[in-house]
Amino acid sequence: MRDFHLPGRSAVLATNGLCATSHPLAAGAAVDILKAGGNAVDAAIAGAVILGLAEPAMTGIGGDCFALISPAGSEEVIAVNGSGRAPAAADAANLRAAGHDVVPPRSAHAVTIPGAIDAFCTMSENWGRLGLADSLAPAIRYMEDGIPVASRVAWDWSEYHGDLQGHGVKHYTRGGQPYHLGEIFALPGNAEVLRRIASQGRDGFYTGEVAEDMVAALNAVGGVHTLEDFAANRTTIGEPIGGFYKGRELLEHPPNGQGVTAILLLGILSHFDIAAMDPFGAQRTHIEAEAAKLAYDARNRFLSDADHMKRLDHLMAPETAAKLAALIDPKRAMASPAEVSETVHKETIYITVVDKDRMAVSLIYSVFNDFGSGIASDKFGVLFQNRGAGFTLAEGHPNEMKGGKRPMHTIIPGILRDNGRVTMPFGVMGGQYQPNGHARVITNMTDFGMDPQAALDAPRSFAEKGQLKLERGYSDAVRAELAGLGHDVVTADGPIGGAQAILIHENGVLEGASDPRKDGCAIGY
Repeated sequence: MRDFHLPGRSAVLATNGLCATSHPLAAGAAVDILKAGGNAVDAAIAGAVILGLAEPAMTGIGGDCFALISPAGSEEVIAVNGSGRAPAAADAANLRAAGHDVVPPRSAHAVTIPGAIDAFCTMSENWGRLGLADSLAPAIRYMEDGIPVASRVAWDWSEYHGDLQGHGVKHYTRGGQPYHLGEIFALPGNAEVLRRIASQGRDGFYTGEVAEDMVAALNAVGGVHTLEDFAANRTTIGEPIGGFYKGRELLEHPPNGQGVTAILLLGILSHFDIAAMDPFGAQRTHIEAEAAKLAYDARNRFLSDADHMKRLDHLMAPETAAKLAALIDPKRAMASPAEVSETVHKETIYITVVDKDRMAVSLIYSVFNDFGSGIASDKFGVLFQNRGAGFTLAEGHPNEMKGGKRPMHTIIPGILRDNGRVTMPFGVMGGQYQPNGHARVITNMTDFGMDPQAALDAPRSFAEKGQLKLERGYSDAVRAELAGLGHDVVTADGPIGGAQAILIHENGVLEGASDPRKDGCAIGY
């Protein structure tokens, strides 16, 4: 139980159904769908699409998504891959020849075919109850009428509106200026796209006038996309991957998502007595940072489109985690994880819904960088993700950009199973942080007995690009001790990540938690 003397959030408890996400209007719409007889898939689609308007810097219909679905009456989990592929004519060699060593993130070269809409159509058809038109109806109304800009969204706009370009400026700013707190933001062009999808299914987006508008916008700024690329895009359905931490099973989406990084990170942490450490002290933070460096280094070496990845078994193997754990010095930060780990490897916006029947959906939906590529289509204002920036240009790398490939993705939905029972769909937004965020939430709950809301509220740290970023929740004494261990300690510019979770108790009660770092909430009935 939380300390009621201090600011904080209580858990949301319900029995019929519950949604946790990063904007209350999206959560409310999802619960309305449940009350109208829809299931968790219908509700998750409704809430997710609204988030493209409520949080336009984070997501939108020009983005990608991944989902894990546990059908009602089953502990089975299904993985839905709604990430798009590079256009057929894309080739790393062409970018190398033009003098690039990375994919330019705010260019048409970074735009892969948006995959989320096809995934929503696939999910609705296969597992939904009401139908796509009912799921999209709330978003269509909001897109037409607009909604007030919330606090965190206003901050994102002020920080990143300068990354918009061309038609992106026209549709997503007020004459080049960011929208401010309480101002009404609408996307009538997106509303028309959703009406077409509601009546025509995926063809309303991937063929015809909407597709022509998207291809023209991308080609005008150097893209090699074609109508055939859009028409050919398809969602794939498969099985999740999983690993255990102290008896709890973490299920993640398989590659091209980076969920395996969270499994590897937890495998490394399992070799340390995390529970004996201060949850907000220097020792726990140091060990987690070192483990994350090694897990992310492994990710960068091997992760790619599943059709091109040869080393998934290596990353999943307990022996790999054990060897990496042995490289960690409890008293000193490593300077170069790539050099330290070479001997081990030398062989080679989130929403969750649970309904009254206990179907569970864990869905993450994103445009990658804030406002994605910054490029939008002219007529309909479809803002494009820049997931192609997840490719490498290194020749021969499994994640090298090539036509028809999916890039390495940062977005990862998660589901926990305890003793074979699905117990918690959850996700942690925040780009590269997400695997570290999954590990942090799970160790907060497993090692320190935190309830989901406390596990999400707790201060976060992240080792990235040679720095150890700490939120302001860490004491000066801990910062000094970490610096003494050799870390370059800095205060994070903004909040690290944002998370949502629903714990399914054995008696059927649903317990929702929503991260205060976002504007959202958990709502149940």
